[in-house]
Amino acid sequence: MPDARVRPYQEHVVATFDAAGLDAVDQVDESVAPTSVWTDAWRNLRRRVLFWVAAGLIVLVVTAAVAPGLFTSLDPRFCELGNSLRGPTDGHPFGFDRQGCDIFARTVYGARASVAVGVLTTLMVVVVGGIVGAVAGFYGRWFDALLSRVTDIFFAVPFVLAAIVVMQMFKDNRSVLTVVLVLGLFGWPQLARVTRGAVMAVKHADFISAAKALGATRAGTLVRHVVPNASAPVIVTATVALGTYIVAEATLSFLGIGLPPQITSWGADIAKAQASLRTRPEVLFYPAGALALTVLSFIMMGDVVRDALDPKARKR
Repeated sequence: MPDARVRPYQEHVVATFDAAGLDAVDQVDESVAPTSVWTDAWRNLRRRVLFWVAAGLIVLVVTAAVAPGLFTSLDPRFCELGNSLRGPTDGHPFGFDRQGCDIFARTVYGARASVAVGVLTTLMVVVVGGIVGAVAGFYGRWFDALLSRVTDIFFAVPFVLAAIVVMQMFKDNRSVLTVVLVLGLFGWPQLARVTRGAVMAVKHADFISAAKALGATRAGTLVRHVVPNASAPVIVTATVALGTYIVAEATLSFLGIGLPPQITSWGADIAKAQASLRTRPEVLFYPAGALALTVLSFIMMGDVVRDALDPKARKR
């Protein structure tokens, strides 16, 4: 039996320890408060200079595509042969091409077709490839075998070559929608494979088993739990692929089988500028430079987003 004179001191020590312990627990809880993957990714992104450079370029290109009138008041289709290959003058900072068209206006308006094709094709590829990959990876068995073989068939066809062959069928009826459908038709297999792998990595997680134990259906589990947690690699792949589709559209237009002549396109302007490459190389430089910067901005954005969403990269 402890002495009665010691008991108040013991009670004081225990009370002090309990209070300090509770304070420590509160402090630990606040310091290790759980955050989502997207919150951690944003914290990582906003500290990267490359992210802000890529974002600035993308905003500039998208603004030129949506509102080209903010940059120039000239009509890109208005040409005067008297201005053929003239250098820069007041109101015409890039000069004129061989047909006498204002190069600056055509460079600005060329962003509209390229961005439209890139964004719409990416959306189509994400929808088609995402559905095929998610179903194949989640359900497995004969679903996976059948859809994977279909994906392999499309994957075996060269992307640009297939687009060239199919576009030959639309010589008299070409538009932005036509180019989007053709590029999307052969562009979805890559994203389907990425989605399939991401879904297969997530579907065996503990929280998926818990959702099933709580009575969630397989389709509900796929849509509500698996797909959102498997979307990070899909977003990264789609961001980089967007730049690829812009290049593909420019390639088709360069070959004369892409967008029709009445639609301003960087690829078509690059093709026309070949004849002036020796005497006026800048005529080729401006549309080619705009195309390169646009593609580079989406590739850089894909790289920084991949690093931000990669847990191993965050640990390093």
